[in-house]
Amino acid sequence: QVQLVESGGGLVQAGGSLRLSCAASGRTFSNYAMGWFRQAPGKEREFVASISWSGDNARYVDSVKGRFTISRDNAKNTVHLQMNSLKPEDTAVYYCAARDKGRSTYAYWGQGTQVTVSS
Repeated sequence: QVQLVESGGGLVQAGGSLRLSCAASGRTFSNYAMGWFRQAPGKEREFVASISWSGDNARYVDSVKGRFTISRDNAKNTVHLQMNSLKPEDTAVYYCAARDKGRSTYAYWGQGTQVTVSS
């Protein structure tokens, strides 16, 4: 199993920046692709970004392209989400998740960190 703990959320004004971190423990971190998801009040959880186990490939939902950057440090067992030019619609609980190599679903999830963007 992999345990995931997010940090870095908070309250920020529109146009500001936050950097989320996710610390992983348990099995070998580099065996997992990592993703960030978010869930706003009254809405379903949505995919935000993902990064391959090697860090070579990243994907983003269209609404954050050019503003968010996902990265990972396999030596430190961490994944980050740098969020710039934040908008009120980015307000949500952000979750870190891990997906085994060769699997299509994310099996491991953190508890989430709240991001609130004020207008």
